Amino acid sequence: MDITRRTFGAVAASAAAASALPAPSWAMPPSMGFKKTPLVIAHRGASGERPESTLLAFRQAIAEGADFIEPDLEVTKDGHLVVRHENEISQTTDIANRPEFAARKTTKDVQGQKVTGWFTEDFTLAELKTIRCRERLPKLRPGSAAFDGQEQIPTYQEVIDLAKSEAKRLGRVIGTYPELKHASHFEALGLKMEGRLADIIKKNGLNSETAPVFIQCFDILPLKTMMGLVKCQRIQLTSGGGAPTDSKATPYKEMVSAAGMKTIATYAHGVGPDYTQVIPTVDGGLGPATDLVKDAHAAGIAVHPYTVRAENAFLPTKLHIGTDPAAHGDVGALYAALLASGIDGLFSDFPGLWAKARG
Repeated sequence: MDITRRTFGAVAASAAAASALPAPSWAMPPSMGFKKTPLVIAHRGASGERPESTLLAFRQAIAEGADFIEPDLEVTKDGHLVVRHENEISQTTDIANRPEFAARKTTKDVQGQKVTGWFTEDFTLAELKTIRCRERLPKLRPGSAAFDGQEQIPTYQEVIDLAKSEAKRLGRVIGTYPELKHASHFEALGLKMEGRLADIIKKNGLNSETAPVFIQCFDILPLKTMMGLVKCQRIQLTSGGGAPTDSKATPYKEMVSAAGMKTIATYAHGVGPDYTQVIPTVDGGLGPATDLVKDAHAAGIAVHPYTVRAENAFLPTKLHIGTDPAAHGDVGALYAALLASGIDGLFSDFPGLWAKARG
């Protein structure tokens, strides 16, 4: 993706909602009056093919044509931002097999959920670098599990370094799409995430609305905090149920209403819904598109749904091919439906398949 070829003129400015924040040309929705190609966002890297959230997975995603690679951020005991989907790391590393760390297994309340295991905030970065990553779903993804033990937990800085070096080598833009995970949990521990993320962004010369960075979060307050710290684009994540942990009075289903989109537009540049909020499952198949994309674009914000996975286990039953949960189903039909809905980007565990589907 070359962001310089995504240009727009006065028609874009006149079409944007008055309350919406300005966005760079390469991220604006198509309702603004010009053509663009939806972004390929590699969900935790090429996580259907390599252990998730590793440099190996991110390299594979870039090789398959990803525009953005997505690192979920957690915090270490000594304040480093590391890349894991959860702060509890036993599902994606060999920590449970390390006798030297056995005594650190514990149970914690993490934003209202009781969780037992080993947590990033109880380890220094040096300690975390001694353990190795593994496939989270080995029965569904044995090919990925073959790479177990090869990679360390990366820092966000290492992911930025990879994106920069590969962008230079390939001659195209490769961005990062960090997610602030468990922000209120870390704040209560004295490990506030937002300032740490802002410092890294500034250090790397990415403090710009046109920099290839999206900051995402399921909660609202971290995004509003980042709004005052850096100029990078922000994405409000939503889900088919529940509500932000810092604003439970506003359920996600209301946030993605036409009125809710106008509110999101006051502090974020886009929304990241569960893909079923765009293309719902109806009678085991794909239903017609909802008004979510239309309403978001009317508010002047982009839509980046998550997460399409190719295996039968994750697809609506009418898209299954055969009975093996690990076999790939008709994921192309889902890609086509989402593409037709007018989305501006899509998270996929198989970025190469999505890159091919979008053309």
